[in-house]
Amino acid sequence: MTIHSEVLWALATFAFVAGITPGPNNLMLMTSGVKYGFGRTLPHLSGVIFGFGLMIAVVGFGLDILFQRFPQILPIMRIAGSIYMVWLALKIALAKPIGEVEAGGRPIGFLAAAGFQWVNPKAWVMALSALAAYAGVVDGYTSSVFFIAVLCALIAVPCSGAWMVFGASLRRLMTDPRAVRPFNWTMAALLVASIAPTLFE
Repeated sequence: MTIHSEVLWALATFAFVAGITPGPNNLMLMTSGVKYGFGRTLPHLSGVIFGFGLMIAVVGFGLDILFQRFPQILPIMRIAGSIYMVWLALKIALAKPIGEVEAGGRPIGFLAAAGFQWVNPKAWVMALSALAAYAGVVDGYTSSVFFIAVLCALIAVPCSGAWMVFGASLRRLMTDPRAVRPFNWTMAALLVASIAPTLFE
């Protein structure tokens, strides 16, 4: 398998920049890190990584044909995903301090996080952009799709993981209601704001 280095570096840069910047996944991982800590948020992170890589592969191997034939599907999915994220933002905004929810709270699990990628507008834009722009990273379309899916998933590990670790580092501070309220509302506002650029493309 021949890897075209100039395309590889461009793809890696794209995946890093897209993966490290704020978006629904990263903001939700940081919030989960604050609320539940590092260990309990790991299944959430694993689901994001697996779900996003799988999404790229599935789109690359034919789902894009469905969208070309029925172009109205993608806008409907974007709207549905955005409504879901507004609901999540509201839950984040109204969340109580850590000590008050410790017993009954439960973090997002592996399957829910993986499934969330299919209604995440930023994930859709990243997947379609990567496949359209960097399909020539290796010889052969099938190999390229696999390569892009795996590389984007691998790069997402440190990118999204950094947000989770940062959130977990704030955990002790978030037991104070005076700190939790502005943090929650800020995260909720950023989550809603992260939808806009992809929703109106």
